[in-house]
Amino acid sequence: MKNEKYAVGVDFGTLSGRALVVRVSDGAEMASAEHVYTHAVVTETLPGSQIRLPSQWALQVPSDYVDVLRTAVPEAVAKAGIDPADIVGIGTDFTACTMVPVRGDGTPLCELDGFTERPHAYAKLWRHHSPQPQADRINAVAARRGESWLPRYGGLISSEWEFAKALEILDEDPEVYAAMDRFVEAADWIVWQLSGIYVRNACSAGYKGIRQDGRYPSREFLAEVRPEFADFVTEKLDHQIGRLGQRAGGLTAQAARWTGLPEGIAVAVGNVDAHVTVAAADALEPGCLVAIMGTSTCHVMNSDVLRDVPGMCGVVRDGISDGSWGYEAGQSGVGDIFGWFVDNCVPEAYHVEARRRGQSLHAYLTELASQQRVGEHGLVALDWHSGNRSVLVDHELSGVMIGQTLETTCVDMYRALLEATAFGTRMIVETFLASGVPVTELVVAGGLLKNRLLMQIYADAVGLPLSTVPSAQAPALGSAIHAAAAAGVFDNVPAAAAQMGRRTRNAYEPIPENADAYNRLYREYVAAYEWFGRGNAMMRRLRRIGARETLGATA
Repeated sequence: MKNEKYAVGVDFGTLSGRALVVRVSDGAEMASAEHVYTHAVVTETLPGSQIRLPSQWALQVPSDYVDVLRTAVPEAVAKAGIDPADIVGIGTDFTACTMVPVRGDGTPLCELDGFTERPHAYAKLWRHHSPQPQADRINAVAARRGESWLPRYGGLISSEWEFAKALEILDEDPEVYAAMDRFVEAADWIVWQLSGIYVRNACSAGYKGIRQDGRYPSREFLAEVRPEFADFVTEKLDHQIGRLGQRAGGLTAQAARWTGLPEGIAVAVGNVDAHVTVAAADALEPGCLVAIMGTSTCHVMNSDVLRDVPGMCGVVRDGISDGSWGYEAGQSGVGDIFGWFVDNCVPEAYHVEARRRGQSLHAYLTELASQQRVGEHGLVALDWHSGNRSVLVDHELSGVMIGQTLETTCVDMYRALLEATAFGTRMIVETFLASGVPVTELVVAGGLLKNRLLMQIYADAVGLPLSTVPSAQAPALGSAIHAAAAAGVFDNVPAAAAQMGRRTRNAYEPIPENADAYNRLYREYVAAYEWFGRGNAMMRRLRRIGARETLGATA
């Protein structure tokens, strides 16, 4: 249509980046394109090297992110069939906390001579969990000193976050630590590549950078953590903070050549994939808990009250949108758990039958699991295969399944794992409620929406009406909404979300008899949760035994 304007949203995920062209008048999604990262997630050896990585490492190569701009963006624009001159802005979102050590001009250390074979010179992906000892150190010192910011993170800082990852570099490769001029969130690094301007986004700075009330942790605190860490904030981290939905700068000539977009158009301040999805769902009002479900799940919600919530990933003023307290919680493994089970625990006969039916193995197992009554399998599982993010904040925990007999089938176990992840979400909801933060609606976005059994289990197990976000590219849509606000098409993000975002309200309602049965099962989940999560250190001991045996075998 003549005079229509468009925005581009780019969602940088764990394995790929997706670009989406959106019409700003109504949020219509014109076309999208995906670029799969060449190096994916680096977990075993560095690219082009025989240098092996320790357990729980997860690195990435920043040039893969730029390749998304070079390929997916122009492809999406071409598929949309629009005039690029009608595009008014570009917005981006990223996994978090993904950190890139860079020089002063933004060049990643891993691209420089002398650093290509230094693991700590690469981007540390969100699921890089090896800095748990550093997180433990930060938590112990903060608790001893009574740091005022600690309760806003549920009392524990995660190994996934900026400070733990930076301290790991200092501890394990001081030369890399000294060489990096900035330790930059990937969300801000990609905006730097697009606009030529380094601006820290308020979301990452608050949730992952421990920035509260305009301040980071003090130099005195950092010196007590490690004397050499005292100047981390001033030397490596601190920078201008950009509000969400604000213009970071204009698209540079180089970035215009990469993307095929007009030079000078608005580049929105960066954002986190989960948090930006709240705008895509038009769920910025208090009490709407938005769960972005994929390999992991991030739960984000605006509220008009400030409370200390145990084990949450953080509460940040203006962290999701201006004027509200934004809460974040999460589950470290969801889709990853289902994928692991299908890859490792399903007999060949099920594979054969799924192929005969023309179904994926997930679809076939889901069909069989849907025929069971709630509780029929007699199992309860803990969803900690990638550790626990909320509310225990311990990435050394691991998965458990209780109640197996010689009659237990892979279908029983598959359904028990689906239910375990739903119970994990219920634990988060109940922790919010017990802390005085209302939750009135569960809103789900992400790739797992297509599993209708899973969605009904969540509604039944959590006991809330479940709304769905119809966009298959909800984070990219949210980024496009922020781009439209940054371009001045709308006064602010809520106005843009009201015009461009959407959700299907109450798509799934709790079934009363199922909810009653899940209430009984949930009590057993809580008992296992407490015993394995708080009652003993068995899982940590097993990890250490496994690590010693692996090192012994290698030696």
